[in-house]
Amino acid sequence: MQDQITSILKQKQKNCFQVAPGILGMEIVFVNLFFIENPDKSWVLIDAGLYGSADKIRKAAEERFGKDNPPKAILLTHGHFDHVGALQTLADIWQAPVYVHPLELPYLTGLSSYPPPDSSVGGGGMAYLSFMYPKKPITFRGRLELLPSDGSVPFMPEWKWLETPGHSPGHVSFFREHDRVLIAGDAFVTRKPESALAVLTQKQEVCGPPAYFTPDWAAARASVQKLAQLRPAIAASGHGLPMQGTALAQGLDELARLFDQLAIPDKGRYVPEAAVTDRRGIVHLPPPVGNTVPKVLATAGLVALAGLATYALTRPRKNATNARIKTTWPGAASSRSNQYATAVPMSHDASVLDHNPTTTSNNYP
Repeated sequence: MQDQITSILKQKQKNCFQVAPGILGMEIVFVNLFFIENPDKSWVLIDAGLYGSADKIRKAAEERFGKDNPPKAILLTHGHFDHVGALQTLADIWQAPVYVHPLELPYLTGLSSYPPPDSSVGGGGMAYLSFMYPKKPITFRGRLELLPSDGSVPFMPEWKWLETPGHSPGHVSFFREHDRVLIAGDAFVTRKPESALAVLTQKQEVCGPPAYFTPDWAAARASVQKLAQLRPAIAASGHGLPMQGTALAQGLDELARLFDQLAIPDKGRYVPEAAVTDRRGIVHLPPPVGNTVPKVLATAGLVALAGLATYALTRPRKNATNARIKTTWPGAASSRSNQYATAVPMSHDASVLDHNPTTTSNNYP
């Protein structure tokens, strides 16, 4: 068993993995991001990993695409802390616009926190520790744009984006139709997301979204069913290695048919009632449930997560280090002011220009 774990750790230290032609995945501790290359050698980044990982992501990009070839854009499946940790630094280095769904804007502009996690659901070290994860929104200072309402993806002509809410209000997934490749984000994942052991073993299985951070189970069910109807040949998610073939087809079909039994917890804060959000963030939260997680289990989860971090990620860089990183990409300049794509017609009311940027709603129960 020890030899097996050692072998897995050595493989994971390489960080990057091939998904399909033109698609390279990269794992940062327990979360994935993706480099998407176009036939003309331009490329985009999907998601931005954990805080402190900007240097690692930048170096991987330089090795793949060259030092003088920054991405055309950064696209976000959603704005949870593990998908936007290096966003500000990378956007500053590359001077790249960031594209999101309008319902994710409150959590990227400091307007609202996400609904708080529920550590009582899911079981496993990752779930037990969820009460410790960052919950407040980031205040991104850069160029924010909205994904086009027609489903096209900027700088990714072969792709379309789909609304897949539930895990977050404005969660999206990306699909390349000609070879049926799906970037699912956290709409569903390919290993048990609540388990720290699964991060080590990389045991593949099609699972629902991380339960401790999913505030709307009815929407999450509908999103999985939508993605299952696409019949993807390859699926890459925010957590776990890519899956394909029969294992993916059977696993995703089973999850779509039996979502309530396989994914929705028996009980929890958001099981009987979903959180309500709108373009400004949280509107209503169900009452909190008692924290039934024993402290010893939370401690065990902390130890497991610390073990993962020792081989996968160094300590988060301080501001001085990030400042050094920003100067290493040719053409780096100061960050741009926020710009929203209000000229693009959207099915949602996406205007956030009338809010007070200094006001946030972080004080939730």
